[in-house]
Amino acid sequence: MDEVHSSQGLHAAAGPGLAEECATLGGCRTGMAKVTNAYDLPARRVIHTVGPKYAVKYHSAAENALSHCYRSCLELLIENGLRSIAMGCIYTEAKNYPREPAAHVAIRTVRRLLEKQKDKITAVVFCTSTSSDTEIYKRLLPLYLPRDKHEEAVAISKLPADVGDENGETIIHERKIRIKPLPKKVIPKPSQSPAEVPASDVGLVQRNSSYLDTYLDPAFMSLMKDPDQRRQEQWEKTAQAQGGWNCAKMLGFGDIGGPPLSAAEEYSLHSRYLAKANSLNLSEIAEMKILYRGGVDSEGRPVMVVVGAHFLLRCLELERFILYVVKEFEPLIQKPYTIVYFHSAASLQVQPDLGWMRRLQQILGRKHQRNLHTIYVLHPTFHLKTAIFALQMFVDKVVWKKVVYVDRLLQLFKYVPREQLTIPDFVFQHDIEVNGGKGLIVDPRTKYIYHRP
Repeated sequence: MDEVHSSQGLHAAAGPGLAEECATLGGCRTGMAKVTNAYDLPARRVIHTVGPKYAVKYHSAAENALSHCYRSCLELLIENGLRSIAMGCIYTEAKNYPREPAAHVAIRTVRRLLEKQKDKITAVVFCTSTSSDTEIYKRLLPLYLPRDKHEEAVAISKLPADVGDENGETIIHERKIRIKPLPKKVIPKPSQSPAEVPASDVGLVQRNSSYLDTYLDPAFMSLMKDPDQRRQEQWEKTAQAQGGWNCAKMLGFGDIGGPPLSAAEEYSLHSRYLAKANSLNLSEIAEMKILYRGGVDSEGRPVMVVVGAHFLLRCLELERFILYVVKEFEPLIQKPYTIVYFHSAASLQVQPDLGWMRRLQQILGRKHQRNLHTIYVLHPTFHLKTAIFALQMFVDKVVWKKVVYVDRLLQLFKYVPREQLTIPDFVFQHDIEVNGGKGLIVDPRTKYIYHRP
């Protein structure tokens, strides 16, 4: 809370009294808030809070910490008998928090608290210092705080899938405690009276647990199966898969046979890969920029970007790359998300076969299959469409039916805003070459594509 780490110009405008009071408060933890007098500022109080640092793999923790910042400020406002507050964008460039996701967290947290305390708060003012922040808030505020029936109808279709819990915090379904009450079962009284039970049989009660079987999780119970029985079933599945015709292999798509995995087997496989990935330094793969986190799509879902031309099979160790994919995808697959795949100039590189793709999909698990919303494929070729059709036929109809082909960048920006994507330069060049460049202008500084006036 010292002058160096506070908002720029705050202590200079408030005078030396603010720094003296801050020094007595013992600092402030991330997500918390503390209140001081305003001194020379034109306000009754100043509320100080500390925003979180942002990292992709800890994005849920960062979202919840940022939500705590806004809620703590509003709670202090009410505790001190104040009725209006002006708040800047708590995230900063130095802490690397993406602006649009942070705006979603800010507005939905304020909305949730106003639902409970609207009688105690007169006004909440969002103060933006850049034009990009202003445009984001203008676009998002009507979604969370619609002013009429039309905006309410638009909000229903445009709100992101995850709008948080009753406090605006991110919901993590895996951490929920699920308790289902057991049914009340009437147990018939034994024909013998307790006095007639032999002394040697006291405490030996025959328990019939058949009525509990319907309340046990099948995935959990499969983990408890006899190891020899599991191995025998796995051999039978493998023999059955190898006994038939492998059409995909005959067509040159690779070996995509093999037995399907159960939910428990997929969970165990994913857990092993994730634990190993977290223990290794995979920075050399990150530097290749094959896949990286983008912003959010037009519906607020997080985006993972994949660049096909950067996938250099001859200088890439596939097993380490799988570990890197598991590590990067782990925070995204917890809730609905989107993939953007740039196939621009990727046909010049050797790509892995579909057998490898099937294995990668098994390692990512069913949560990836369930939460993946759409795969946008930019600049698809005939060979790629054929490969995706084979994936739909032989690997997974659910995931690969979600592919949407996009022929030009301007069409992609309808689904994912331009400012939410980091796009390599060659993709712009490829787009102009493939589409002829008629009527298009590329800004060499910002890499934006415009229609020629």
